[in-house]
Amino acid sequence: MLTTNDVAKVYDTILSIPGMNDTVKIDLRISRKNVLLLNHVIERGLVVKDDEKNEGLLSNIPNENLEELKIIADQYLEKAGLIELNEKLNELGKAK
Repeated sequence: MLTTNDVAKVYDTILSIPGMNDTVKIDLRISRKNVLLLNHVIERGLVVKDDEKNEGLLSNIPNENLEELKIIADQYLEKAGLIELNEKLNELGKAK
């Protein structure tokens, strides 16, 4: 059985393979509902709690890669015309 540290090393090795930083074009056609949900999943995944900082696969990913994911999520919202709706939903979520 692999430990979390072993899995993180394998994951880091895969991310280090030559060509992994190459840009690829992806033609993604999904509903606005799924764009909104994908944005929230990405944002939720990027939130690191203090007790989770040194655990899990994402612990070794550089901050620049995490920022790039956030930018991608925001671009999807913009292309779907959902920025304002997302902001209002976030405000509602903070109010509770």
